[in-house]
Amino acid sequence: MSGAGRVDAHHHLWTLGRHDTSWLDGAASAPIRRDFGPADLVAATAGRGITQTVLVQTISTIAETVDFLGIAAGSDLIGGVVGWVDLRAGNVAGQIADLRAGPGGAGLVGIRHGVQSEPDGDWLARPDVLRGLEAVGRAGLVYDLLTLPAQLPAALRAAVDVPDLTFVVDHLSKPEIAAGEREPWETRIRALAGLDNVVCKLSGMVTEADWAQWTVEDLRPYAEVVLDAFGPDRVMFGSDWPVCLLAAPYERVVDTADQLTAGLTDSERDLVFGGTARRIYGLH
Repeated sequence: MSGAGRVDAHHHLWTLGRHDTSWLDGAASAPIRRDFGPADLVAATAGRGITQTVLVQTISTIAETVDFLGIAAGSDLIGGVVGWVDLRAGNVAGQIADLRAGPGGAGLVGIRHGVQSEPDGDWLARPDVLRGLEAVGRAGLVYDLLTLPAQLPAALRAAVDVPDLTFVVDHLSKPEIAAGEREPWETRIRALAGLDNVVCKLSGMVTEADWAQWTVEDLRPYAEVVLDAFGPDRVMFGSDWPVCLLAAPYERVVDTADQLTAGLTDSERDLVFGGTARRIYGLH
């Protein structure tokens, strides 16, 4: 690896009771239903060569983004924040400007919305959403795509309609790894990869697999599709910690990513584990 160190381009933090954490309700989420703060992040990444991270929104509220920017400003590890604004509002540019004017505002590198939870499969292609995405692009930010395979056609249309905005696919768009299904995900993700303004995170795979008994070989076909379709210069590693803890400890997620990229050259691995994230998110 290069001397710049590794980047974990996707993780979260939360404090129960401070913002809405109802998405953690239910027995399945019990292992991660506790506070996760900056000190926990430092402990998790220690000894793994991670020198910079990207903190990503979890809920649809600007208040969380404000908190995240303040946390990042006081952290030597968190290099950028992917926050949230209301893309359907008429004042997206103003929302972004307000965030940038607040404490730690310079750390805002991207915007994300939980599209996976939208009942409208074409949500990303709505005219008001497209206008919001255009405003994100004009602000010099990137847009993280949190989608399911069924929503990829709309994501493709959005990426075509807003060519000046860089789109980052989170978690490979959540293919059905546990079921071993490849289609229609593979066809759709390859179509998206055909656009120069789209990159992909090698993240979130362990929680799409069988939590109790997944293996590296279960994940390999999906990782290989992404690496082949996008190329290492448009792929970045992300742990999805602490959500990943439902299926694997942090160190196993990193080790798995190492195994999945073992066939790459050293320079290509440098891109996946840092170079791509630094370029796309403008990390310093």
